[in-house]
Amino acid sequence: MASAALHGFFDIQPASAVTSPPAAHRKDISQARHAPSEFELDNLTFGKCYNGPVESGAQTPKTPNELEMSRPPSPVGNDAVPIMQSWNNPPMNKWRILCCCLIYLGNGINDSVIGALIPYMEVYYRIGYAVMSMVFVGNAAGFIVAAFFTNTTLGRLGRAKTLMLAEVIMMSAYIMLVATPPYPVVVIAFFILGYGAATNLALNNVFCANLHPPNAILGAAHGSYGVGGIIAPIIGTAMVSHGILWSRFYFISLGLRLCCIVFAAWSFWSYKEDASQTLLTAVERTASRPAQADERNSSLKELKLALRNRATIFGALFIFAYQGAEVSISGWVISFLINYRDGDPARVGYVTAGFWGGITIGRFVLTHLAPKVGEKNFVTILTLGTLGLQLMAWLIPNIIGNAIAVAALGLLLGPVYPCAQTVFSRLMPRHVQTTAIGFIGGAGSSGGAVAPFTTGLLAQAAGTWVLHPICIGLYMVMLACWFSLPKTKKRTV
Repeated sequence: MASAALHGFFDIQPASAVTSPPAAHRKDISQARHAPSEFELDNLTFGKCYNGPVESGAQTPKTPNELEMSRPPSPVGNDAVPIMQSWNNPPMNKWRILCCCLIYLGNGINDSVIGALIPYMEVYYRIGYAVMSMVFVGNAAGFIVAAFFTNTTLGRLGRAKTLMLAEVIMMSAYIMLVATPPYPVVVIAFFILGYGAATNLALNNVFCANLHPPNAILGAAHGSYGVGGIIAPIIGTAMVSHGILWSRFYFISLGLRLCCIVFAAWSFWSYKEDASQTLLTAVERTASRPAQADERNSSLKELKLALRNRATIFGALFIFAYQGAEVSISGWVISFLINYRDGDPARVGYVTAGFWGGITIGRFVLTHLAPKVGEKNFVTILTLGTLGLQLMAWLIPNIIGNAIAVAALGLLLGPVYPCAQTVFSRLMPRHVQTTAIGFIGGAGSSGGAVAPFTTGLLAQAAGTWVLHPICIGLYMVMLACWFSLPKTKKRTV
């Protein structure tokens, strides 16, 4: 009986069946099923993130074990990966980048011409260095106020309308200036200019930093800012040296801002539809976890989240020192050359153009070296070189040597801002980037008021030579903040 049971496990075949098996029939290839393609459509899903199952009618009751398995992970994460746009994808991005460059050009004109106009404004209003410095305070106050409202305005109006609103605000300030108002109104006009410039700066910095390649695009955008910095002192100096009232220069800025409004409306109007799609992983699509509430944080809550990021704090301090040095040099180097190098006001005004020319060349040319060297090392090298050139501009007792040193200083200082913005954007979560960059631009740009204002106060008492030690101290602050940034790359969600 045991033998019979064991025999059931084996199927004994005759020898003929083993030596002469039946012929195999070849299948018709046309009727064979094709192998699946290398990439299944289901593997890549574009569109809105799946945050969990969606209720659709009656559902099969779940067992206790299934209910336990469907509990959300701790912590609940978002596995969606944003697809990075490039300079030409979607195709409209080419025109959007050009629009950003035009806006930056206008900002460069606005920020650089004041240095050439200060000596003539002091004569017109009969004021000294300390009172004249109030225009820098007004401009920076506008930057700081804008940091609290930029993200809220963007959420309510959208990118195109927010950019248009910023340009309208700046146009209103230029209308005030061309009327040559009393000096307190001039300070108010610069406050309005600061608010408008901070708004478009935050939006455009975030837009350019999230395109590929970010260093080259930010370099081109900020290089356009430098182009405005070159032409504005040349045109401004030429106008006032020929007896034209200083305020008439702002007719040029008024016309340029009108072009910016039209360009921004046309290029960014469809931006929401072209926003970056989201690449969802299979885990995200199949995970059984409750849907998260998609509620937009208030501007105050987003600002608190941004301030918890160490990159936001040190980034703001870094830009504070950078903008302080840049605006101080642009605003007071001409007065230094007039007072200590016996420069002719009709000629030394072009030294500012050389400074901005160096910034422009640096942003267009040197920025491309940043990915090869590494942004953090690159910025460190540039800052150390800038510090040495500042000493040369201070100690060389020759106006030509000073002019060359100032131009070379701008060459090294130029790439610092776009490279730093790239690093800041990488260190911040995507959902707080606009708020964080706006805060960095606002709080950081207050350095463009504190440093020139302090320079003006000290120059009133001791002389404009104080410009150089102030700038050297600001470079040291930049290095300290740069070394204090997080070294690990934050995940952007």
